[in-house]
Amino acid sequence: FNVTEEKFVLDTLAGCIEYKSLLDVVVDAFFVRDGRYCLISERNLYIVICYLATFQLEELGLQHFSRIVKSLDTAKMQKFLRFFFNALYLNTWIKDEWSQFYDSLYVKENWIDPLLRWQPKVQQLIEQLTDILSNRTTTVKSSTVTQPKEFNLTVPKPRAIPIPLPIPLLEKRPPVPPSTYKPPKEKKQLEEIKTKNRRKAEVSQQLFLIAVTKYLFIPFTGRMRQYKCIITLSQSASCSYQALLFTYLLVLVSYLCTDNIPIKLNAAAILREGALYQRKMEQELKRIENLLRGAGDPSEFLEWQKQMRGKDLEEQLAEIECRRLQGKLSHEEAVLAHQNVIQENKKKADLMREEKAELMHRYAEKRLQEQKEMRDLVEQVVEGHKNAKQAKIKLQKYKQRIVQEVCEENRELLRQALEEEEEKLRKRYELIQQIRAIESLPSVRHKFVDLTETGGHGLICEMSIVELRERLALLREAQKAAEEEKRDQIIHEKQAKEQLLLDKLDQISLFRAQLGRAAALKQEEKKGKSQSGERPMKDERILNLQEKIVEKTMERKKQAGLL
Repeated sequence: FNVTEEKFVLDTLAGCIEYKSLLDVVVDAFFVRDGRYCLISERNLYIVICYLATFQLEELGLQHFSRIVKSLDTAKMQKFLRFFFNALYLNTWIKDEWSQFYDSLYVKENWIDPLLRWQPKVQQLIEQLTDILSNRTTTVKSSTVTQPKEFNLTVPKPRAIPIPLPIPLLEKRPPVPPSTYKPPKEKKQLEEIKTKNRRKAEVSQQLFLIAVTKYLFIPFTGRMRQYKCIITLSQSASCSYQALLFTYLLVLVSYLCTDNIPIKLNAAAILREGALYQRKMEQELKRIENLLRGAGDPSEFLEWQKQMRGKDLEEQLAEIECRRLQGKLSHEEAVLAHQNVIQENKKKADLMREEKAELMHRYAEKRLQEQKEMRDLVEQVVEGHKNAKQAKIKLQKYKQRIVQEVCEENRELLRQALEEEEEKLRKRYELIQQIRAIESLPSVRHKFVDLTETGGHGLICEMSIVELRERLALLREAQKAAEEEKRDQIIHEKQAKEQLLLDKLDQISLFRAQLGRAAALKQEEKKGKSQSGERPMKDERILNLQEKIVEKTMERKKQAGLL
C-alpha cells in the first residue's frame, strides 16, 4: 500500500466503527428481507459498501465507487445496492431508524437527500450489474488429453514345461471304533433303575389305596372303639374339660371326612393354616362353653344384622345414584353458565377495543414527545463524541506505559525463579550422590531365625512361632467340636419341625372337609333366599333429579340454537 491507500483504509475502518449503529440497521434489515440466503461471514463486506455509499460517495465519485463494486461479487453487490438505493426504503423506515440516533432534520439533509440525488446514477450501475449477470457465460477450460505410449519391453522367453512329480501314496487310516455309534452302558443302566423305581412306586400306591379303602369301610362301631380308647387315655392323663371336648370334635370331624384329598404344602403354609384352624377351634370351644353355661344363641341377632346391612347397602346405592344424577345436573348447569359467559365476554371485548383505540391515541402523542426529547439527547451525545477521541489517545498512552512496567517486573521475577530452581536441582543432585554412596556399602543379608524365641518387643502377649502354631491347632479343634455340636442340634430341630408339620397336616385335612360341607350348606341357603327376593323400589329423589336433567338439557339446546 502507498500512503494514500493506507489513509483511505484507516479512514474507512474508523468511519465503520463510529457509525456502526447506523450501518447495522441497514445490514440487519438486508439479511432479514433480501439477503436471507447470504452468508453471515460477508456481513463486514456489506457494512463497508454501505459506509462508502452513504458517507464517501461525494469524495470518491461514481467512477471509483463503480470500480470498487465491480471488483467484488456481481450478484451480491447488485442485490445489496438494489435494496439500499430503494427510494421507498430511504424515505420511510431507514430515515425513521436513523432519526432515533440523530436529529431527523440532520439525517434528511446530510444523508438521505444525497443518497436520493445519487439514486438515478447508482440505478444505472445496478442495471449494468444486472446485464452482466444475464449475459454471463461459463467458459470451460479445455484440458489436453494425455496420449499413452507403449512401453519398450523385451519379449519374455517361453517357459519350459515342468516334469510332473510322482503322486505320493497316503497311509491307511485306522477305522472308526464301533463304540462311537452305540449308546453308553451307563444310560441303559439308568433307564433300568428308573423302571424299577416306577414299578415300586405303583405297587406302594396300590397298597396304600387298599389300606385306605379298608379303613373307610370299617363299621362305625369299630371307629368309635378307637376314639373311645383315645378319650380314656386323655382322661387317665388328667386332661381338662377343654382337651376332652377338643378330642370329641376331632372324632366327629374325622368320621364325617370320608373324601379327604391330601394337598402338598410348604412349611410356612402348613403352620399358617394350622394357626388359623387353631384359632377357629378355640372360638368354637368358647362358644360351646358359653352355651353350656346358659348363654343365648346369636343366630337371630346375626340374621337381623344381615337384614340391616342389606338395607344400608340399598340406601348407599340410592345415594350413589343421586350423586351421579346431581353431577349430571351440575354439568348441564355449567354448560349454560359457559354460554352466558361467552355472551358477556363478547360485550367486554367491544369495550376493550374502544379503550385500546383511546390508549393508542395517547401513546402516539407520548411518542412524539419522546422523539423531541431524544433529539436533544442526540445533540448532547454528538458533542461528547468529539471529546472522546482525545480521551482514547490519552488512555492508549497510559496503557502502553503500564505494559512496559509489567514486562520489566515479569523479567525480574522470571530471573529469580530460575535461580531458585537451579539451587533446588543442585541440592537434589548432592542428596542423590549421598544415597548412592550409602547403597554401595556391603550389608549382611543372611539372618538366622529361631522359631522358639519371641520377638523381644517387650509386650505381655508375645509368643514364639511354635507356641502360636500350638494355640492355632487347639483353636481349630475347639471350632471343629463346636461345629459338630451345632450340626447335631440342627438335625434334632429339623426332625422336631418335620413331626410338628405332619401333625398340623392331619389337623388341616380334618378341618377342610368340615368347612367344605358347611360352605355347601350356606350356598344352598343363599340360593333359596335369592329366589324369594323382592324387587328394589326407586327412590323419589332419583325421579326428581331425572326430571330436572331433562329440563336443563332442553334449555341448553334452545340456548345453543340462539347462539
